[in-house]
Amino acid sequence: MNQFLRKGVLLAAMAAAGVLFAAPLLFMVLSSFKPEAAIFSGLAHWSSYVPSAGWSFDHYRAIFDKSDLPGFLLNSTIVSACIVAGGILLNSMLAFALCRMRWRGRQAVLAFVVGLMIVPLEVIAIPLLSLVARLPWPGFENGALVMHTGWFNSLHVQIIPFLANAFCVFLFYQFFKDIPPELDEAAKMDGAGPWTLFFRIILPNSGPVIATAAIVLFIAAWNQYLWPIMVVQGEVARPVQPGIQQFFGRSESWGQIMAYATVVTLPVLAVFLAFQRQFVASVAGSGIKG
Repeated sequence: MNQFLRKGVLLAAMAAAGVLFAAPLLFMVLSSFKPEAAIFSGLAHWSSYVPSAGWSFDHYRAIFDKSDLPGFLLNSTIVSACIVAGGILLNSMLAFALCRMRWRGRQAVLAFVVGLMIVPLEVIAIPLLSLVARLPWPGFENGALVMHTGWFNSLHVQIIPFLANAFCVFLFYQFFKDIPPELDEAAKMDGAGPWTLFFRIILPNSGPVIATAAIVLFIAAWNQYLWPIMVVQGEVARPVQPGIQQFFGRSESWGQIMAYATVVTLPVLAVFLAFQRQFVASVAGSGIKG
């Protein structure tokens, strides 16, 4: 009976915490459908959160009229998809080399990767900005291939510097450690090399950690703000997060701001919900506890 009571109390506490954390998000979504005057009126009663005057899509139409939101969404989608795909491949390859291969200096490289986890972007932003300002990139002028200097106002400047992620390398490393080494030995007896072992043995058994890395990389890429502000000055390559700041300067309507924030937030929720089960399984089995 005591065990049943403890489980009941735990579930009730988890439910209360879930409601507490979900309330601001629910308020944002519902407010985007309410008239401007009704958003902050009567907040003392729960019924004020529901659009009692009817559901209106005027705020959503306005945000598409006042900003290039489809272009911003497309840019963020391209950047996030490339970072997720490239990041999973590169980070898992490094983790495989650190975990399943034996070579001199492996532990030093692993320690360096772990140390990078505590270095925020703000520390390296200025040196990184100076670097990308000098790097060449191919382009076309009058039908001829030419090399331009500087990566500013482009999508690749938002992608390439963030393909490597120290946390994802460590996450893959921890997961690969739990894959039985007997699989490697059996594959090597059949003549498998490192590439075959990686692509045919390790990756097919790493679904949970791949899903977790996809969530981590996608959220980080989708929420990029500081770096795009520094390297993107034009409309063509601007992602959604700097687009929000630009939209704030064009609209004083809280309903439109709520609608904009809802559109920007939905892809993150969709990705997390799609990989939620694999995310929990990976964190529970990767040795990252506490």
